[in-house]
Amino acid sequence: MPTPYAYFRGEIVPLSEAKIGIMTHAFNYGTAVFEGIRGNWNADEHTIYLFRMREHFERLARSCKILMLDLHESIDRLCEIAVEIVERSGYEEDVYLRPMVYKSSEAVGVRLHDLESQTLMFITPFGPYLDIEKGARCHTSTWRRVDDTGIPPRAKVTGIYVNSALAKTEAQLNGFDEAIMLNADGHVSEGSGENIFIVRDGMLHTPTPADNILEGITAQTVVQLAKEELGIPTIQRVIDRTELYIADEIFMTGTAAHVTPVIEVDRRPVGDGKPGPITRKLMALYFDVIRGKHPKYKHWCTPARVRVAQG
Repeated sequence: MPTPYAYFRGEIVPLSEAKIGIMTHAFNYGTAVFEGIRGNWNADEHTIYLFRMREHFERLARSCKILMLDLHESIDRLCEIAVEIVERSGYEEDVYLRPMVYKSSEAVGVRLHDLESQTLMFITPFGPYLDIEKGARCHTSTWRRVDDTGIPPRAKVTGIYVNSALAKTEAQLNGFDEAIMLNADGHVSEGSGENIFIVRDGMLHTPTPADNILEGITAQTVVQLAKEELGIPTIQRVIDRTELYIADEIFMTGTAAHVTPVIEVDRRPVGDGKPGPITRKLMALYFDVIRGKHPKYKHWCTPARVRVAQG
Protein backbone atom coordinates (compact mmCIF):
# COMPACT_ATOMS: atom_id res chain seq x y z
CA MET A 1 0.00 0.00 0.00
CA PRO A 2 1.55 3.36 -1.00
CA THR A 3 2.49 5.74 1.80
CA PRO A 4 3.04 9.31 0.58
CA TYR A 5 6.13 11.14 1.80
CA ALA A 6 7.05 14.82 1.81
CA TYR A 7 10.11 17.00 2.21
CA PHE A 8 9.47 19.43 5.04
CA ARG A 9 11.84 21.55 7.14
CA GLY A 10 14.89 19.79 5.79
CA GLU A 11 13.72 16.21 6.26
CA ILE A 12 11.78 13.57 4.35
CA VAL A 13 8.80 12.63 6.50
CA PRO A 14 5.39 10.97 6.03
CA LEU A 15 3.07 13.44 4.33
CA SER A 16 0.71 13.28 7.32
CA GLU A 17 3.41 14.89 9.49
CA ALA A 18 4.09 17.87 7.20
CA LYS A 19 2.03 20.75 8.61
CA ILE A 20 2.31 24.55 8.60
CA GLY A 21 0.92 26.97 11.16
CA ILE A 22 -2.07 29.15 10.39
CA MET A 23 0.04 32.31 10.82
CA THR A 24 2.48 31.27 8.09
CA HIS A 25 3.05 34.30 5.85
CA ALA A 26 2.63 32.36 2.60
CA PHE A 27 -0.72 30.99 3.73
CA ASN A 28 -2.00 34.47 4.56
CA TYR A 29 -0.55 36.44 1.62
CA GLY A 30 0.20 34.00 -1.21
CA THR A 31 3.96 34.65 -0.89
CA ALA A 32 5.19 31.37 -2.35
CA VAL A 33 6.27 29.91 -5.66
CA PHE A 34 5.87 26.34 -6.84
CA GLU A 35 6.35 23.82 -9.62
CA GLY A 36 4.39 20.82 -10.83
CA ILE A 37 6.44 17.82 -11.93
CA ARG A 38 4.81 14.81 -13.55
CA GLY A 39 5.90 11.32 -12.69
CA ASN A 40 4.75 9.01 -15.48
CA TRP A 41 4.32 5.30 -14.75
CA ASN A 42 5.93 2.83 -17.16
CA ALA A 43 4.46 -0.58 -16.27
CA ASP A 44 6.84 -2.51 -18.55
CA GLU A 45 9.87 -1.15 -16.72
CA HIS A 46 8.13 -0.89 -13.33
CA THR A 47 9.43 2.66 -13.14
CA ILE A 48 8.08 6.16 -12.68
CA TYR A 49 9.80 8.64 -14.98
CA LEU A 50 10.02 12.22 -13.72
CA PHE A 51 9.76 14.42 -16.80
CA ARG A 52 12.21 17.30 -17.26
CA MET A 53 12.66 17.52 -13.52
CA ARG A 54 15.82 19.63 -13.63
CA GLU A 55 14.19 22.22 -15.90
CA HIS A 56 11.31 22.53 -13.44
CA PHE A 57 13.68 23.13 -10.54
CA GLU A 58 15.61 25.67 -12.58
CA ARG A 59 12.37 27.54 -13.23
CA LEU A 60 11.57 27.31 -9.52
CA ALA A 61 14.88 29.04 -8.80
CA ARG A 62 14.01 31.82 -11.25
CA SER A 63 10.61 32.26 -9.62
CA CYS A 64 12.34 32.54 -6.23
CA LYS A 65 14.51 35.36 -7.54
CA ILE A 66 11.47 37.30 -8.71
CA LEU A 67 9.65 36.89 -5.38
CA MET A 68 12.73 37.46 -3.17
CA LEU A 69 12.66 33.94 -1.75
CA ASP A 70 15.77 32.12 -0.53
CA LEU A 71 16.18 28.69 -2.10
CA HIS A 72 18.48 26.92 0.36
CA GLU A 73 18.82 23.66 -1.58
CA SER A 74 20.86 23.22 -4.77
CA ILE A 75 19.21 22.02 -7.97
CA ASP A 76 21.09 18.72 -7.64
CA ARG A 77 19.84 18.26 -4.08
CA LEU A 78 16.24 19.00 -5.09
CA CYS A 79 16.49 16.34 -7.81
CA GLU A 80 17.76 13.81 -5.25
CA ILE A 81 14.91 14.65 -2.85
CA ALA A 82 12.31 14.28 -5.61
CA VAL A 83 13.53 10.81 -6.60
CA GLU A 84 13.65 9.67 -2.99
CA ILE A 85 10.11 10.85 -2.28
CA VAL A 86 8.79 8.97 -5.31
CA GLU A 87 10.68 5.80 -4.47
CA ARG A 88 9.74 5.79 -0.79
CA SER A 89 6.07 6.57 -1.45
CA GLY A 90 5.62 3.41 -3.49
CA TYR A 91 3.05 4.49 -6.07
CA GLU A 92 2.62 2.37 -9.20
CA GLU A 93 0.67 4.95 -11.20
CA ASP A 94 1.07 8.47 -12.55
CA VAL A 95 1.98 10.93 -9.82
CA TYR A 96 2.46 14.64 -9.37
CA LEU A 97 5.24 16.28 -7.35
CA ARG A 98 4.67 19.74 -5.93
CA PRO A 99 7.86 21.54 -4.79
CA MET A 100 7.24 24.89 -3.18
CA VAL A 101 9.39 27.65 -1.69
CA TYR A 102 7.44 29.83 0.69
CA LYS A 103 7.72 32.65 3.20
CA SER A 104 7.65 30.51 6.33
CA SER A 105 7.78 33.25 8.98
CA GLU A 106 4.71 33.44 11.18
CA ALA A 107 4.27 37.17 10.74
CA VAL A 108 1.44 39.53 9.92
CA GLY A 109 2.15 42.30 7.42
CA VAL A 110 2.31 42.70 3.66
CA ARG A 111 5.91 42.55 2.41
CA LEU A 112 8.53 40.28 0.87
CA HIS A 113 11.66 41.42 2.71
CA ASP A 114 12.85 40.42 6.18
CA LEU A 115 11.07 37.06 6.17
CA GLU A 116 12.39 33.50 6.35
CA SER A 117 11.97 31.04 3.49
CA GLN A 118 11.56 27.27 3.51
CA THR A 119 11.27 24.58 0.85
CA LEU A 120 8.70 21.80 0.86
CA MET A 121 7.78 19.05 -1.58
CA PHE A 122 4.95 16.52 -1.62
CA ILE A 123 3.57 13.79 -3.86
CA THR A 124 0.05 12.80 -4.87
CA PRO A 125 -1.46 10.43 -7.45
CA PHE A 126 -2.53 12.38 -10.52
CA GLY A 127 -4.45 11.05 -13.49
CA PRO A 128 -5.75 12.92 -16.56
CA TYR A 129 -6.50 16.61 -15.95
CA LEU A 130 -8.66 17.05 -19.07
CA ASP A 131 -10.23 14.49 -21.39
CA ILE A 132 -7.35 14.03 -23.82
CA GLU A 133 -9.08 11.60 -26.15
CA LYS A 134 -12.35 13.48 -26.41
CA GLY A 135 -10.82 16.95 -26.40
CA ALA A 136 -11.76 20.09 -24.49
CA ARG A 137 -14.61 22.52 -25.04
CA CYS A 138 -13.31 25.99 -24.18
CA HIS A 139 -14.79 29.35 -23.28
CA THR A 140 -13.14 32.76 -23.65
CA SER A 141 -13.09 34.05 -20.10
CA THR A 142 -14.32 37.46 -19.00
CA TRP A 143 -11.40 37.44 -16.55
CA ARG A 144 -8.22 38.90 -18.05
CA ARG A 145 -4.81 37.33 -17.55
CA VAL A 146 -2.76 39.13 -14.89
CA ASP A 147 -0.18 41.52 -16.34
CA ASP A 148 3.55 41.37 -15.62
CA THR A 149 3.23 44.71 -13.85
CA GLY A 150 0.61 43.17 -11.53
CA ILE A 151 1.83 39.69 -10.60
CA PRO A 152 4.69 38.41 -12.82
CA PRO A 153 3.18 35.57 -14.90
CA ARG A 154 6.56 34.02 -15.74
CA ALA A 155 6.89 33.13 -12.05
CA LYS A 156 4.64 30.39 -10.67
CA VAL A 157 3.41 32.43 -7.73
CA THR A 158 0.75 30.74 -5.62
CA GLY A 159 -1.28 33.92 -5.29
CA ILE A 160 -1.62 34.39 -9.08
CA TYR A 161 -3.73 31.25 -9.34
CA VAL A 162 -6.77 33.04 -7.95
CA ASN A 163 -6.86 34.61 -11.41
CA SER A 164 -6.86 31.14 -12.97
CA ALA A 165 -9.42 29.77 -10.51
CA LEU A 166 -11.88 32.55 -11.34
CA ALA A 167 -11.56 31.79 -15.05
CA LYS A 168 -11.75 28.00 -14.67
CA THR A 169 -14.84 28.09 -12.46
CA GLU A 170 -16.58 30.58 -14.75
CA ALA A 171 -15.96 28.26 -17.70
CA GLN A 172 -17.14 25.12 -15.96
CA LEU A 173 -20.25 26.72 -14.47
CA ASN A 174 -21.10 27.83 -18.00
CA GLY A 175 -20.85 24.25 -19.25
CA PHE A 176 -17.33 24.25 -20.71
CA ASP A 177 -14.24 22.24 -19.78
CA GLU A 178 -11.63 24.98 -19.71
CA ALA A 179 -11.10 28.72 -20.01
CA ILE A 180 -9.02 30.68 -22.50
CA MET A 181 -7.78 33.95 -21.04
CA LEU A 182 -7.03 37.16 -22.92
CA ASN A 183 -4.49 39.71 -21.78
CA ALA A 184 -5.25 43.35 -20.99
CA ASP A 185 -4.92 44.23 -24.71
CA GLY A 186 -7.50 41.61 -25.68
CA HIS A 187 -5.02 39.18 -27.23
CA VAL A 188 -4.94 35.45 -26.50
CA SER A 189 -2.73 34.61 -23.52
CA GLU A 190 -3.26 31.08 -22.19
CA GLY A 191 -5.67 28.71 -20.47
CA SER A 192 -6.26 28.65 -16.73
CA GLY A 193 -3.23 26.39 -16.38
CA GLU A 194 -2.03 25.69 -19.91
CA ASN A 195 -0.24 27.26 -22.84
CA ILE A 196 -2.19 27.35 -26.09
CA PHE A 197 -1.24 26.60 -29.70
CA ILE A 198 -3.19 27.01 -32.92
CA VAL A 199 -2.49 25.27 -36.24
CA ARG A 200 -2.89 27.32 -39.40
CA ASP A 201 -1.62 26.30 -42.85
CA GLY A 202 0.44 23.48 -41.39
CA MET A 203 2.38 25.63 -38.90
CA LEU A 204 2.09 26.08 -35.14
CA HIS A 205 1.39 29.53 -33.73
CA THR A 206 1.52 30.43 -30.04
CA PRO A 207 1.47 33.66 -27.97
CA THR A 208 4.74 35.30 -26.92
CA PRO A 209 6.03 35.77 -23.35
CA ALA A 210 5.00 39.43 -23.70
CA ASP A 211 1.39 38.23 -23.82
CA ASN A 212 1.71 37.35 -20.10
CA ILE A 213 2.07 33.61 -20.49
CA LEU A 214 3.92 31.24 -18.23
CA GLU A 215 7.00 30.13 -20.16
CA GLY A 216 5.93 26.50 -20.25
CA ILE A 217 8.27 23.51 -20.15
CA THR A 218 5.69 21.29 -21.84
CA ALA A 219 5.22 23.98 -24.49
CA GLN A 220 8.99 24.07 -25.11
CA THR A 221 8.95 20.28 -25.41
CA VAL A 222 6.18 20.34 -28.01
CA VAL A 223 7.93 23.05 -30.04
CA GLN A 224 11.08 20.91 -30.17
CA LEU A 225 9.21 17.71 -31.03
CA ALA A 226 7.24 19.45 -33.77
CA LYS A 227 10.42 20.80 -35.35
CA GLU A 228 12.70 17.78 -34.97
CA GLU A 229 10.25 14.93 -35.51
CA LEU A 230 7.55 16.41 -37.75
CA GLY A 231 9.42 19.23 -39.50
CA ILE A 232 6.77 21.73 -38.36
CA PRO A 233 7.92 25.22 -37.32
CA THR A 234 6.41 27.26 -34.50
CA ILE A 235 5.80 30.99 -34.75
CA GLN A 236 5.47 33.05 -31.56
CA ARG A 237 3.26 36.05 -32.21
CA VAL A 238 0.21 38.00 -31.10
CA ILE A 239 -2.98 35.96 -31.61
CA ASP A 240 -6.44 37.51 -31.68
CA ARG A 241 -9.55 35.88 -30.24
CA THR A 242 -11.22 35.42 -33.60
CA GLU A 243 -8.22 33.46 -34.88
CA LEU A 244 -9.30 30.74 -32.48
CA TYR A 245 -12.56 30.46 -34.41
CA ILE A 246 -10.89 29.89 -37.77
CA ALA A 247 -7.91 27.77 -36.69
CA ASP A 248 -7.43 24.40 -38.35
CA GLU A 249 -6.55 22.87 -34.98
CA ILE A 250 -6.02 24.05 -31.41
CA PHE A 251 -4.35 22.30 -28.51
CA MET A 252 -3.24 23.13 -25.00
CA THR A 253 -0.07 22.06 -23.23
CA GLY A 254 0.95 21.85 -19.59
CA THR A 255 2.32 19.56 -16.92
CA ALA A 256 -1.20 18.73 -15.80
CA ALA A 257 -2.87 18.82 -19.22
CA HIS A 258 -0.08 17.11 -21.20
CA VAL A 259 -1.13 17.80 -24.83
CA THR A 260 -4.91 18.25 -24.92
CA PRO A 261 -6.87 18.91 -28.13
CA VAL A 262 -9.37 21.77 -28.13
CA ILE A 263 -12.42 20.81 -30.17
CA GLU A 264 -14.65 23.82 -29.54
CA VAL A 265 -14.23 27.50 -28.61
CA ASP A 266 -17.20 29.65 -27.62
CA ARG A 267 -19.60 27.08 -29.10
CA ARG A 268 -17.80 27.10 -32.45
CA PRO A 269 -16.21 23.80 -33.57
CA VAL A 270 -12.46 23.82 -34.18
CA GLY A 271 -11.90 22.33 -37.65
CA ASP A 272 -14.31 19.40 -37.93
CA GLY A 273 -14.87 19.33 -34.19
CA LYS A 274 -12.44 16.46 -33.59
CA PRO A 275 -8.74 16.34 -32.59
CA GLY A 276 -6.74 17.21 -35.70
CA PRO A 277 -3.95 15.18 -37.38
CA ILE A 278 -1.03 17.34 -36.24
CA THR A 279 -2.33 17.40 -32.69
CA ARG A 280 -2.72 13.62 -32.68
CA LYS A 281 0.83 13.10 -33.97
CA LEU A 282 2.21 15.41 -31.27
CA MET A 283 0.16 13.66 -28.60
CA ALA A 284 1.48 10.24 -29.60
CA LEU A 285 5.07 11.51 -29.66
CA TYR A 286 4.71 13.30 -26.36
CA PHE A 287 3.30 10.34 -24.46
CA ASP A 288 6.06 8.05 -25.72
CA VAL A 289 8.64 10.63 -24.65
CA ILE A 290 7.35 11.23 -21.11
CA ARG A 291 7.17 7.51 -20.31
CA GLY A 292 10.76 6.94 -21.38
CA LYS A 293 9.82 5.07 -24.57
CA HIS A 294 11.63 7.35 -27.04
CA PRO A 295 15.42 6.75 -26.89
CA LYS A 296 16.31 10.15 -28.40
CA TYR A 297 14.65 12.02 -25.55
CA LYS A 298 15.23 9.65 -22.65
CA HIS A 299 17.64 12.17 -21.10
CA TRP A 300 14.52 14.20 -20.21
CA CYS A 301 13.25 11.33 -18.05
CA THR A 302 14.66 10.60 -14.58
CA PRO A 303 13.82 7.08 -13.36
CA ALA A 304 12.44 6.52 -9.86
CA ARG A 305 11.93 2.84 -9.10
CA VAL A 306 9.54 1.71 -6.41
CA ARG A 307 11.32 0.15 -3.47
CA VAL A 308 10.40 -3.46 -2.80
CA ALA A 309 10.49 -3.04 0.96
CA GLN A 310 9.52 0.17 2.68
CA GLY A 311 11.87 1.45 5.35
